[in-house]
Amino acid sequence: MAYYLMDRQKRRRVTAFVICFLFLVVVAANLYAQQSEETEPSKSCLWVVETTSNRVFLMGSLHVLKSSAYPLAAEIGRAYASSQRLVFETDIGAMMDAAIQAKMLELGVYPAGQDLFQNISEGTRKDLDNKLKKLGLPPAYFSRFKPWFLAVTLTTLELQRLGFNPLYGIDIHFYNKAKTDEKELAYLESVEYQMNLLGSMTASDQKSFLNQTLKDLEISAQLADDMMAAWQNGDADKLYELLFKSFEGHPGIEDRLLTQRNKDWILKIEEMLGKSKNTMVIVGAGHLIGPEGIVELLRQKGYTVKQK
Repeated sequence: MAYYLMDRQKRRRVTAFVICFLFLVVVAANLYAQQSEETEPSKSCLWVVETTSNRVFLMGSLHVLKSSAYPLAAEIGRAYASSQRLVFETDIGAMMDAAIQAKMLELGVYPAGQDLFQNISEGTRKDLDNKLKKLGLPPAYFSRFKPWFLAVTLTTLELQRLGFNPLYGIDIHFYNKAKTDEKELAYLESVEYQMNLLGSMTASDQKSFLNQTLKDLEISAQLADDMMAAWQNGDADKLYELLFKSFEGHPGIEDRLLTQRNKDWILKIEEMLGKSKNTMVIVGAGHLIGPEGIVELLRQKGYTVKQK
């Protein structure tokens, strides 16, 4: 496998970056642009549920950003400051564990005797070759990658090319800050569970995931600008429209990556309500918005959820 013929330093950089992005990704189209320096909008992608004894903040995360996206809106800073406990999708600190990296590579590559090009159509191969040519990468580097793993890798490489970095993402920003401030941390899912979300997809869904990724990457720059503007302005309807374009025609993937997890998380968020500690829950923005998002599901259960 040509991937293993890269020098060790380059291989470690690629693997670490892919792993970091994998566990934070919502869909391959989650590409974000630089935050402008305009006047702070009246709303942000932050919601709050208040009880008689505590508040639970719901922060819609952008998983990759540029450094110029900071400082964040004042409301977000106040929500963090008033929270004694932060809850993330998964344990970000565990992502870099060598055993986790090895497991992901095991899930992401074909065994000896099989390769990617045996398992994708001629049309997909053509689109893939065009994209790799633009990135200056030979197809042989990725010949053993499974379609889902290649989709995540391509998104990561495109983000790097556009100047984005997961180290500036909302999740990592607040994870590091909470560790420094010695706040209580909790997680909605295990790293192993998140890893299997993509790693155990059917062959058909993996191919669809790769095909959609290749389409999205063709319009990544414009998509990035529009999505960042919607997030920055707290425009949940526009953000939903942009984020969920990639799921059109792929209901199985949407159900697997978002809908079912939202339903599971609602039960955990309800347990946080009425406790003694204010809690800030930070998840991908796609989980909070839309008719099957966490905000709407909580409202259906009778909770008052206010956007900040």
